[in-house]
Amino acid sequence: MAILEGKAYWASVTTPNTTFEPVYTVDLVVSDEVADDFNSRGFRVKNLTIKNEDGSEDSVGRAVVIKRKVNGTNGMVRPAPKLFDKDKNPLDTIVGNGSTVRVQYNEWETENKYGQFKGLDFQAMQVVDLVSVKAGDGDELDPFADGEEF
Repeated sequence: MAILEGKAYWASVTTPNTTFEPVYTVDLVVSDEVADDFNSRGFRVKNLTIKNEDGSEDSVGRAVVIKRKVNGTNGMVRPAPKLFDKDKNPLDTIVGNGSTVRVQYNEWETENKYGQFKGLDFQAMQVVDLVSVKAGDGDELDPFADGEEF
């Protein structure tokens, strides 16, 4: 297993992305040197852009795609990657775009009747500098104290 450090975008770590096939995933923006290395070895690297509130787009860099499919062969269900804070304490949060992270992954390669395939299996993520995600519905409400009125 190996570790890559970069900026996380569209991270689905503790809950899988279910837009298509359920998958734990992160687009990890890395240096051009690292991106070139992965690209030359046949791994997926994409130019990542994000939309601004005004509808314009900004390039954030080149990203290595690291993912783990939830469903395996013969009904196997893969566990979620582990998520840790900078001190390696377990973490249960949504990792916001632009968070600085370290990702542990495992390179894999296989061949079948459709061709040769390779990828990066998402093992774990350590959040070094968390970018908070906008609060969810009700997250900013506090309970009333005894005797407190509105």
